[in-house]
Amino acid sequence: MVVLTLAACAVAPGKHAGAPASAAQPLNHLVVGTSDADHDLVAQLMAGEMALTHTDLKGASAAYGRAMMLSSDPRVAEQAAALAIAVRDVPAAETAIARWKTLGAKPAPLAQARAELALSQGNTDEAQRQLELLVNTGDPDAWRQFGRVLLGSRDAAQAAQLLEAVATPQRLPPDPQAWLAMSELGDKLERHAYAQQIADAAMKRFGTAETYAWAAQMKFRSGDKAGAKVLFDKALAKDPKSTRLRLAYATLLGQSGDDAGAARLLDSGPQDADTYALRAALAARSNDTKTLTRLYSQLQRSPKETQQSSAYLLGQLAEMLDHKEEALKWYGQVPDDDEHAFDADLRSAVLLQATGRSAEAHEQLAQMQTDYLDQPALLRRAYEADAELYMDEQEYAQAEHAFSRALQVMPDDPSLLYGRGLAYAEEGQVDQAVTDFRRLLEIKPDDTDAINALGYTLADANRDLSEAQRLIETARAARPNDPAIQDSWGWLQYRLGHLDQAETTLRSAWMANKDADVGVHLGEVLWKQGRQEDARRVFDEVRKIDPQSANLHNTLKRLNP
Repeated sequence: MVVLTLAACAVAPGKHAGAPASAAQPLNHLVVGTSDADHDLVAQLMAGEMALTHTDLKGASAAYGRAMMLSSDPRVAEQAAALAIAVRDVPAAETAIARWKTLGAKPAPLAQARAELALSQGNTDEAQRQLELLVNTGDPDAWRQFGRVLLGSRDAAQAAQLLEAVATPQRLPPDPQAWLAMSELGDKLERHAYAQQIADAAMKRFGTAETYAWAAQMKFRSGDKAGAKVLFDKALAKDPKSTRLRLAYATLLGQSGDDAGAARLLDSGPQDADTYALRAALAARSNDTKTLTRLYSQLQRSPKETQQSSAYLLGQLAEMLDHKEEALKWYGQVPDDDEHAFDADLRSAVLLQATGRSAEAHEQLAQMQTDYLDQPALLRRAYEADAELYMDEQEYAQAEHAFSRALQVMPDDPSLLYGRGLAYAEEGQVDQAVTDFRRLLEIKPDDTDAINALGYTLADANRDLSEAQRLIETARAARPNDPAIQDSWGWLQYRLGHLDQAETTLRSAWMANKDADVGVHLGEVLWKQGRQEDARRVFDEVRKIDPQSANLHNTLKRLNP
């Protein structure tokens, strides 16, 4: 977004913009209290703060209501007013506002509080009167306070009505940021015609790069892509070195399907971590390995600060270019407080396994399971990654344990149930696998993968074949060309003794996707048809695909003991 974004939706208690940011806290203005806690200012302030730490707004409001009557500090009354408004205690809020005014409240924050109180009561006329008083105070922060009041309203339609009534072109100050902020607020409140009107007026009145860029975004959202491009070109003509503008314009071009145009725009001019990231995303989307290689080289030569903030991107680029050890190095440089820290650790574990260091990979994931113990969503992902690595290693019991731990964090998670069901099936624990797949289908009855998995598991165990047939037929109807489902159907035909149909289906699946398990199934069917040489040729291909295939080993042992 190229526009100055409005602050948080609602003003925190006691945080009216009119109060000086560097002012001392109310606790610094102490008076000698009596032994009666109700008449002890310090005791009431402490009680109020303690209630706030426990998110007990009603308790905090009551304590600050008592404190303001014992204090001559207007900020205590301001806090009392804010808390009373937050808990919708109208009498207490009116008392606090009156006390605050008596103690010398400044006009702008006082009008803001009165407007918030009127909005909480649904009194639109009074809210409008107070908001007009607020913006007419001349306070340099008045329009930001105005925006906060409307964003904090529980009634979006009422807020939109007040926006259009008060924030008129005639009343807005000669500050392009205020105009852009009101246009953005109108867009948030779904008053798009108003937002466009203010955006166009700001562009004509001020003609800055930002006003052109915001008007361009508004046109793009309304479907006028050509008009948006014209305005963005004008914005860049005003400020050709602005990376923010180039990023915004490139994002618009990418959303329009013009990845090449977006890439050309970003390729020239100053570079930073954000431009490199978007350039890499565009190149990856088009599988442009040449550009990815060039970007990786450029980033490696970029200033140290850019490299440090792009460590995760450098790791991704190195990984995409199959430089696994370099990717590990870059992922290891991602700071702990970086938004990509978890993903960097996760990718490191995957790469450690890919480079033959499975024990280190699982140690890394075990550490992550400790580090993210208090973050369930990330903890679940760490367990799932651990389970998937064990599945790749054909350590199915370990995989099942990891999936089970993840399910303790996120019970009945469909993806985890599916994964554990597969692990159970590979372990030969058919009953447990069937239980997981049936539970998954209770949660997601139309999940084609689960339908196919349950059908295949029953067919592979050579039991309940009529149910297996119904299930796999349902999966085939949903995805008739899916090689995995074709494999299930072919294997079911083998179990039913239909060898010719089994061969035809499995060969089709094998040609579509040279998966080791499909090859093992085809080879076994060929063997049972008496075509051992053909079967051996298929088994040889399977060995090249997966030299460690346990399925192949067990099948050969069974066919040729």
